[in-house]
Amino acid sequence: MDIVLLFKALLLGIVEGLTEFLPVSSTGHLIIAGSLLDYHNTQSKIFDIVIQLGAILAVCWHFRVRLALAIKGILRSRTEQHFALLVLVAFLPAAILGVLLHGAIKAYLFNAYTVAFALIVGGLLILYIERRPIPAKVARVDDMDWRDALKIGFAQCVAMWPGISRSGATIMGGMVFGLSRQAATEFSFFLAIPTMFAATFYDVAKNWQDLRLEDFPVFTTGFIASFIFGLIAVKGLIHFISRHTFVGFAWYRIAFGSLVLVSAWTGWVTWNS
Repeated sequence: MDIVLLFKALLLGIVEGLTEFLPVSSTGHLIIAGSLLDYHNTQSKIFDIVIQLGAILAVCWHFRVRLALAIKGILRSRTEQHFALLVLVAFLPAAILGVLLHGAIKAYLFNAYTVAFALIVGGLLILYIERRPIPAKVARVDDMDWRDALKIGFAQCVAMWPGISRSGATIMGGMVFGLSRQAATEFSFFLAIPTMFAATFYDVAKNWQDLRLEDFPVFTTGFIASFIFGLIAVKGLIHFISRHTFVGFAWYRIAFGSLVLVSAWTGWVTWNS
C-alpha cells in the first residue's frame, strides 16, 4: 500500500469537502492542489469523481429531513411540487450547457492559471455585490417562483469556468436577483444535489473503463474525508451566514489566486498547465 498516495487522497478529500459548498471553488482548489501534489493521472480523474460523490452525500445527509419530505410529498403536496419544479428549472441550463461544453472546458480551462484568474475575478465580484446590497424580495426558498429559479440556473452556468465556484455563483447570483442571503444559500445547497449527481454520473459514464479494484483504498480514503469535511463545511456555512457577509471569502479568493500567479511568475512553483 502506497502511504504517500493515501496521504494525498486524504488531503484532496479534505480540500473537496471543505470547499465544495463554500464560495471559493472546489474544482479550482482540486486542480491547484492536484498540481502541487503531482496527482494528475488517469487515477486522479476517477478519484475526483469519488470525492465529489462524498461531498454530495454530505449535503444530502444534512438536509435528509427536508429531502424526505420533498420525495414523500411530490405526488400530493403543491408545496413540494413547487419546490421540485424550482430545482428542476434551475438545474436545466447547466445540464444542457454542461453536455455541450464538457470536452472544451476540460481541455482548455482545467489548469492552475485559468483557476487563479477566476478566483481573483470572482473575489472582486463578491466584493462588488456585498458593498452594493440589493434589497431582498424573496425571504424563503418556498417564496421563489420559476423565474427566480431560472435566473439562478443561468448564474450556475458561469461556474463551469473552474475557479468561479458553483456555490459562489448561485448564492451571489441569488442575492443579485433579490433573494435573501439565507434563501440564496439554502437553494444553492438544494440545487447542488441534482447538479453534482448529474456531473458525477456523466463523468463515470465517460471514464468507467479506468476503474480498478486496486485503487479502492485510495478512493475510500478520499471519499470518507470528503464526506466528513463536507458536513463540517455545510453546517459551518449555514451558521456563518447568519452573522457575516461573504467579504472574507472574497479576500481569500483574491489572495490565493494572486499567490498562484506570483508563484508561477517568480518560478517558485511550476504549475501543470
